[in-house]
Amino acid sequence: MNKNEYKSSGAGELLPYFAFVIVFFLVLGFVLTGLKEARDASDAEGFRIVESSIQRAIINCYASEGKYPPDFDYLKDYYGISIDEEKYFVDYIIFADNIMPEITVLRMER
Repeated sequence: MNKNEYKSSGAGELLPYFAFVIVFFLVLGFVLTGLKEARDASDAEGFRIVESSIQRAIINCYASEGKYPPDFDYLKDYYGISIDEEKYFVDYIIFADNIMPEITVLRMER
């Protein structure tokens, strides 16, 4: 047997594999970061939509009935408000029929 037939793999031969692994994990990190940012933006937009739809329903109720809705269930029953109650909590405080209610929408913990 000739000594030249059996070569041990040196660091120079493994360098392309290490480079591939590093690039793979960098790309994976960028993709996962992008997905998280997209999910966060979607959650923020959903929160904004919930708040604005409740405000519009309250104003619509006052314009059509001359008084603000007595509670949040009234908005759900008569004005078509539908929210994911596992995701959002709505605190609805009314003082009088002619004073706009105080609305607080909170995002529930995941």
